[in-house]
Amino acid sequence: MNKFIHRKVIISGLIIFVFVIYILQLFNLQVIDESYKLSAINNSQRVETQYPARGLIYDRNNKLLVYNQAAYDLMVIPRQVKDFDTTELVNILGITPEVLNRNLNKCKRYSRYKASIVVSQITDTKYARLQEKLYKYPGFFIQTRTLRKYNVAHSADVFGYIGEVSQSQIERDSTYAAGDYTGINGLEKSYEPILRGTKGKKILLVDNYNRIKGSYRNGEYDEPAVVGGNLTTTLDIDLQEYAYRLMQNKKGGIIAIEPATGEILLKVSSPGYDPQLLVGLERGENYRTLQQNPHLPLFDRTVTATYPPGSIFKTIQGLIGLQERVITPATTYECYHGSSFNGQFMKCHGHSSPLDLKGGIQNSCNPYFVNVFRRVLENNKYANVRAAYGKWRDYVLEFGLGQRICPDFMNESAGSIPTQAYYDKIFRTQNWYYTYIMSLSIGQGELLITPLQMANIVTCIANRGYYITPHIVRPMDESHRQLIQKKELGIDKKHFEIIADAMENAVKGGTARIAACDSVVVCGKTGTIQNPHGLDHSAFFAFAPKDNPKIAILVYVENGEWGASYGAPIAGLLIEKYLTGKIAPRKKALEKRMLEANLINTHTEKKKEATELKD
Repeated sequence: MNKFIHRKVIISGLIIFVFVIYILQLFNLQVIDESYKLSAINNSQRVETQYPARGLIYDRNNKLLVYNQAAYDLMVIPRQVKDFDTTELVNILGITPEVLNRNLNKCKRYSRYKASIVVSQITDTKYARLQEKLYKYPGFFIQTRTLRKYNVAHSADVFGYIGEVSQSQIERDSTYAAGDYTGINGLEKSYEPILRGTKGKKILLVDNYNRIKGSYRNGEYDEPAVVGGNLTTTLDIDLQEYAYRLMQNKKGGIIAIEPATGEILLKVSSPGYDPQLLVGLERGENYRTLQQNPHLPLFDRTVTATYPPGSIFKTIQGLIGLQERVITPATTYECYHGSSFNGQFMKCHGHSSPLDLKGGIQNSCNPYFVNVFRRVLENNKYANVRAAYGKWRDYVLEFGLGQRICPDFMNESAGSIPTQAYYDKIFRTQNWYYTYIMSLSIGQGELLITPLQMANIVTCIANRGYYITPHIVRPMDESHRQLIQKKELGIDKKHFEIIADAMENAVKGGTARIAACDSVVVCGKTGTIQNPHGLDHSAFFAFAPKDNPKIAILVYVENGEWGASYGAPIAGLLIEKYLTGKIAPRKKALEKRMLEANLINTHTEKKKEATELKD
């Protein structure tokens, strides 16, 4: 009997043990291990990211420049994919089987359970065809997002473009996930945190064919997307459009600033490109084409390129000479097609002689400003030329040179105003003389300045001794407003009046006569910049009207030969267009010549001829 009871206990114990094992396993599967739960959820629910529309971009007159259009991404959850008709799908999408397979493998490497993008930025037409057939492709679904649309076919250097985030960006900023887009350059990059908005999510119920059957719990757990903030730029888009037409088939840059506010009225980098080229499925191929273009349309010549300023820099030399009291407005120097300085000859064009300061600027006399530079550097109040150069450089830096001055562009170059240490290294001594750096006196040599900085110089003259931080986006809050500051120069206002008078004379009867306007007093200065690689560059800066100026402008045309050939006439036309709203009948022939001039092809042909002659 005891034996029977013992056996019964053992059997009962085994049954209880097995029962406990089942209970523990069920507890593990249903409570602790969520893999089956997740699998069930993944097969019945889909979490879709709700992408916000990016903020809009306007010009100073509230004209819409950049907005959004609907676009579609083909998404995939690799684990749910079953055999499908590859030929049909690639025909609908307009891609090759190799591209589809490569993209699918990339998605699998990212995650077999999470959704990721197979093909992005699908057009409306392709989307319509795909939507009808999507039930045949388990694991695939469409996600809606927005893409950029432009109301202008230029100004890509201002707007920039957007592209897919890199893995390193995802690691740095948890806001982003694979397949998200971000600003790559221009305002799209600088103002990315404002423009991008905040992503939302929507949880959907789907059947085993991935077809949407409704919202999960009536959207209780959905999160709405927050639209991005808008930008109002300081651009006058009509003036911008006209400037691009004038710069067609020319290389260079134009910057125009409203002196009283520091607002950038126009910014043109030429040659440019249509920003719409970098939107949509063809953006990759278009980008490669732009990259291979020998004229570098992706290169921003207004804030990234640096050039010698040439003769427009003579205005700074005159101001420093006056402030240091080494010259007066009546100081004269002789010039007969040039002058010799300690055995070095500085060439010049023909003009009357001798000249005073105003005449030196009006006629752009090279030897005059070498003499001014010499007097500044040989000033007895400094220990030597090296020490005097340090003071000269301090003055130059006050104009915003040698530094980044615009808060709106991350690709801005600082340029270069050489330090004393730089020349110490070059000359292998600290005991150097003004003739060693004589070319600086006329804006050549080692000086490298961006067109934006050149425009800032003329803004300082227009304002008679100060500038407001140049900017192309109107401040949106107090922290942004604090970036826009007034910078006073350490040069007396009375000296700027003298330079302004001289620049007025240059337009009325000097080297810049071609920039004159009938009803507006224009003050300007030409520059012809030596170029060892081909034809000289043409530069011109000006402001107008002389009193209470409304525009300060810099035009820099590569291989334009003379400052008065292209820089001055283009600037004159833009000033007249901005201030009067039209071009005077007497200037129509000049306008036509500027619009039709093709310096890119002409320069290429001349270089080819020179090479053939050399060979």
